[in-house]
Amino acid sequence: MAEGISPHSGGTVPDLHRLPSSARLGCDRDGTTGVRSFAMTRTRLSLWLPVVLWAGLIFALSAIPNLSSGLGVWDLVLRKCAHLTEYAILGGLLFRALRREPAALLLGSAYAVTDELHQAFVGGRHASPIDWLIDAFGVAAGVVLLARSGALARLGR
Repeated sequence: MAEGISPHSGGTVPDLHRLPSSARLGCDRDGTTGVRSFAMTRTRLSLWLPVVLWAGLIFALSAIPNLSSGLGVWDLVLRKCAHLTEYAILGGLLFRALRREPAALLLGSAYAVTDELHQAFVGGRHASPIDWLIDAFGVAAGVVLLARSGALARLGR
């Protein structure tokens, strides 16, 4: 009969009382019943939930057919500043989650490409390489500002 198998079950049921308590209870190796796993999941969630929510807001704004305010040239300037600002925030959030500048830049710029593609399918909107460049510059600005400010170090990250 195999070790750890109960002879009373005809050799098919594990003899749970012979297993270490961590294996019986689904504990981590240190016997903490998943406390460390839960803390890691909570930390990841606190890092990535703001990124996902902000990306969702960008997506929702991109789905609005016409954002014209009727202010002429100011309308154009304000919309481009909005692109820069929303992607600077995304860049900062990505850097906060990833802690690596190149990865945050790449992921933010890739999301900007998908945003421009999304706008190509929204009536009254269009995909623009210039907007993508503005978005990518915004991502870079957000990453650099957060990385160079030392704000994450002050937050204990």
